[in-house]
Amino acid sequence: MRINKYLAHKGVATRTGVDELIKSSKVLINGKIAKLGDKVLETDKVEVREKHIKKDYVYLAYNKPVGVVTANPQGDEKDIISSIASEKKVFPVGRLDKDSHGLIILTNDGRITDRLLNPMYDHEKEYVVETDRPFTPAFLKHIQDGVVIDDYTTQKAKAKKLGDTKFSLILTEGKNRQIRKMVDRLGYTVIDLKRIRIQNIKLEKIPANSYRQIVGEEKETFLKSIGL
Repeated sequence: MRINKYLAHKGVATRTGVDELIKSSKVLINGKIAKLGDKVLETDKVEVREKHIKKDYVYLAYNKPVGVVTANPQGDEKDIISSIASEKKVFPVGRLDKDSHGLIILTNDGRITDRLLNPMYDHEKEYVVETDRPFTPAFLKHIQDGVVIDDYTTQKAKAKKLGDTKFSLILTEGKNRQIRKMVDRLGYTVIDLKRIRIQNIKLEKIPANSYRQIVGEEKETFLKSIGL
């Protein structure tokens, strides 16, 4: 594993922050000054010279409205960061398409991006989906068992009927517009898509285009669940 990723996972700093420590000759591997790009094994002895201030991480649960893009706005589009007022510089982890709404985690902690988005870690994201017409039991079973989209089959999921045209869906992957493509492949159309949970973080009653801080036991449970 590259030294910057290794120390970032250990909570020393972000990868960029670790690179700065390496450039300042403050990182040693087995007693030798580390260089950018060096790799380490768990058996290697890694030291960081001098005490450094640990970054003050912030985690926010944000309710994205329909019509707001996650990032990279085009033309007159509005993105999340320009829509909110946060004292600290944060970024969204993952995406919700422009026509979807609900929970997005905002943070300044670069460590959680791969931990939360990489499907190999099996982290849960829960949605409420509404279709254009009543669906059949076979539709829900296909959603659970996996749907062929382009050149891949979606992973098994948990789905529960909430009404004739509404169901909850728990995924551990999140490919581009995956839910809309799954529903479309089965002959239906999504008319509303809302994310209500990521791991233990719930949307609950956060108003649209507003956020709350993730703190205390909720934060500790969340970080522990993603291995931090």
